[in-house]
Amino acid sequence: MEKKSMEKGAKIYVAGHRGLVGSAIVRKLREECFTNLLLRTHAELDLTRQGEVEAFFESERPEYVFLAAARVGGILANNAYPADFIYQNLAIQTHVIHSSHLYGVKKLLFLGSSCIYPKYSPQPMKEEYLLEGPLEPTNEPYAVAKIAGLKMCEAYNRQFGTCFISVMPTNLYGPNDNFDLETSHVLAALIRKVHEAKISESRRPVVVWGTGNPRREFLYTDDLADACLFLMKHYARSEIVNVGHGKDISIRELAELVKNIAGYEGELVFDPSNPDGTPRKLLDVSRLAKLGWRPKTSLEEGIRKVYEWYVGHCG
Repeated sequence: MEKKSMEKGAKIYVAGHRGLVGSAIVRKLREECFTNLLLRTHAELDLTRQGEVEAFFESERPEYVFLAAARVGGILANNAYPADFIYQNLAIQTHVIHSSHLYGVKKLLFLGSSCIYPKYSPQPMKEEYLLEGPLEPTNEPYAVAKIAGLKMCEAYNRQFGTCFISVMPTNLYGPNDNFDLETSHVLAALIRKVHEAKISESRRPVVVWGTGNPRREFLYTDDLADACLFLMKHYARSEIVNVGHGKDISIRELAELVKNIAGYEGELVFDPSNPDGTPRKLLDVSRLAKLGWRPKTSLEEGIRKVYEWYVGHCG
């Protein structure tokens, strides 16, 4: 394992700092007293526009980059906006990665996704299973874009000697998540649906997409941020690294857990007319564990934190 020091005063650009992952990375950096953070909103810097990105890098000269900006969403959003998902993600990562090379960034961390693995990949999914089978059709455009990003990092490392690393996180949840029912991921959607049903006088049941049988792994975003900073400090290889909890749960079990945490006493109804997506997604996290990192937050503890955050900010 190679080590690369990060000075506390180094110029660090966090792309996507208002999002679920980016905001967690900013919290972690500030917690560890990194003081020179470069943060730009979409209105201030449109990462899909090459000229704006290159002008920013030329002016600010960041030394380290966390590339957490992305167009993300659940099954419904991926099905409805496939062109947006592939175009925006390809544009964002292409411009940021290329500008990082052009303007001498010391190290870049690219955030991928566990959805890059084949739909029927052996479980748990090892990093070497990438591209060994067809992707899940409902999120193929997003997955293809993310695969292109990690391959771009590998190519720049090989041709130019850059230090661009790629991490593949599992399904994420945490403060600042997207709770829009049309574009959110499953856990955020469940939290919103269950809470709204709890405070409603109609006693209506909560409808959950699919059969409830697929199994998913979840990681609290503050744990992911901790892993990202750990890897930025200590990892400098082209091989991708899975970041997850190493445990999974069925969607049915997840819905029951959210229901119990929220104190909802109504009914959960599963709608099999809606797609399940990939049958199972569990990451093999042995590579990261061997490097010396493990998550700290249990799923129940994390959901309690997010539910309290949601009630305080959105409920």
